[in-house]
This record gives sequence, C-alpha cells and structure tokens, in this order.
Amino acid sequence: MCRSIKTLRPPFQELVTEEDIRAAALQYVRKISGFRAPAAHNAEAFDRAVEAVTQATAELLGSLQVRR
Repeated sequence: MCRSIKTLRPPFQELVTEEDIRAAALQYVRKISGFRAPAAHNAEAFDRAVEAVTQATAELLGSLQVRR
C-alpha cells in the first residue's frame, strides 16, 4: 500500500478535503479486499465499496463533536 490511513478528525487534522476522505476509503477497501487494483470482473464492486466508505466517512466526520 502506498500510504497509511491517517486520523482525519480535529485536532489531528484541521482541514480535511474530499480527496483525503476518498484516499482513506480507497486504502481501507484495498486493505480488506487484498487487491491493490481489482480485476475487471471485481471493479464495479470495488468502486461501489470505495464510494460507500467515502460517504460513511464523510458522514461520520461531519457528525463528530470534538471537545477542545
């Protein structure tokens, strides 16, 4: 894997972009599937999983209340 998943919530990251969230989702799906790049017959399922994890992550980060 080319990079590790990092913590995306404050105070660890003040500014989190959609690209950061998608990169973390992609790394997660790669890790649990065992595929860096899926074969053509698995590409649709892989892409759907990345999108679902991206959306769930954005929702989670938007809902967290962090005490400072």
